[in-house]
Amino acid sequence: MSKLYESQKLALWYFSVALVLFGAQLLFGLLAAYQYLNPDFLYGVLDFSINRMLHINAMIVWLIMGFMGGVYWFLPIETGREVVGIKLAKLAFFVLVAAVAVVVLVYLLVQTGKGDFFTLWFITEGREYIEAPRWADWGIVAVMLVFYFNVVATVIKSKKLTGILGVLIIDLLALAGLYLAGMYFTPNISVDQFWWWWVVHLWVEATWEVLVGVLMAWALMTVLGTPRKIVEAWLYLEVFLVFGTGILGLGHHYFWIGTPEYWLGIGGFFSALEPIPLVAMVVHAIYDAGSHKLRAANKPALFWIMAQAFGNFVGAGMWGFMHTLPQINLYSHGTQITPAHGHLAFFGAYVTANLVLMYIAIQRVRAPEGPALDSRAWKLAYVGFVITIFGMVGALTVAGFAQIFVERAVGGATWSAYIAGQEHPWVREPMYWRFGFGVLFLLSYLILIYDMLTIGKRAATATEVKPA
Repeated sequence: MSKLYESQKLALWYFSVALVLFGAQLLFGLLAAYQYLNPDFLYGVLDFSINRMLHINAMIVWLIMGFMGGVYWFLPIETGREVVGIKLAKLAFFVLVAAVAVVVLVYLLVQTGKGDFFTLWFITEGREYIEAPRWADWGIVAVMLVFYFNVVATVIKSKKLTGILGVLIIDLLALAGLYLAGMYFTPNISVDQFWWWWVVHLWVEATWEVLVGVLMAWALMTVLGTPRKIVEAWLYLEVFLVFGTGILGLGHHYFWIGTPEYWLGIGGFFSALEPIPLVAMVVHAIYDAGSHKLRAANKPALFWIMAQAFGNFVGAGMWGFMHTLPQINLYSHGTQITPAHGHLAFFGAYVTANLVLMYIAIQRVRAPEGPALDSRAWKLAYVGFVITIFGMVGALTVAGFAQIFVERAVGGATWSAYIAGQEHPWVREPMYWRFGFGVLFLLSYLILIYDMLTIGKRAATATEVKPA
């Protein structure tokens, strides 16, 4: 293995834990999907609500750990020096991993608690998507601040502030700050939901989008040799659209929580503009790379880059805009259309980005000067992931449209209409398809893990035994 910076070795730790949590996300997701079909399965032992919570929270944690690993991997390359405060960074990593393990054990063994101070601080806050107990919330903010210090101090020491680094520094400040909005409590449910969405939407969909833009800019420069001026130009536009229109697009979550009526038009119009610059940056880079027919030395990273760009555009853009206009959302809100959009958006925008980063690291570790990184296994995993994610999303979309007609348009959104919708064949049967595609998605994950453990090893061995 060629010599790595200490921060790049830390990045490999982050990538390893992220992949384990990716598997946990899929496992708990499959349990929840099966319990949707058979509610008696593990009832009273590991309920649907717990599996769903672990499925979503594992996804959030492994994705953010992958992003952090990506920054630690590219930061010394961008600045030309080791990351400042690397010992503190390693300590923060172990603290984060230990905190995640404790929170998961509490979710599994305790699961619920009374609505009091102790439960809020040590078991769960009970707030959808941000259920972590308060001590873990502050721990996340602390780790983000250490992460921010590492980046800023390294840039200051190197005296090298590129456009990409400037965007990264601004975005990480928002990444740490916006999470604080989720800890604000008010008995007014409209105000509570207002601030809750600042975490669920802006923290995940805005600051993450910009962070992925930074990482994909570095990835394009590494994999395709894309000129810096191209990726930075599109990155600046990404910042403008995400932080300009993204905040206004947040209004599509405000339709039904008691906020003023003007949010209907604002939220509906600005909802789907965020992914445009990222897909444009990748298209521009690939177009420029056409002169050498995309002969990249890292085939899996290249194809996951393309999957990220178009998956983000289709999942976050098309599937998101499909039901965020208020005239449509009146009927689609709370149906299976929402998880259809969520599954495709998170996979297309973030899962694929992390896989790009991991394959770049694998090539650097195993075959930095060897032949192109390639195998049959990554292709099988790639095709499996793409087919099965669209299979799950298609099944959820069909179920969602059936709910719209049966529960909302015909039934009038009553309790009896909801029951009728859940029992309707066009809602029930797609859930079997969703579960089946979920099993195949897990199989694709296992193939991916096999590939990451083996790809490039022959090239590395051949390089080691090559005669002088």
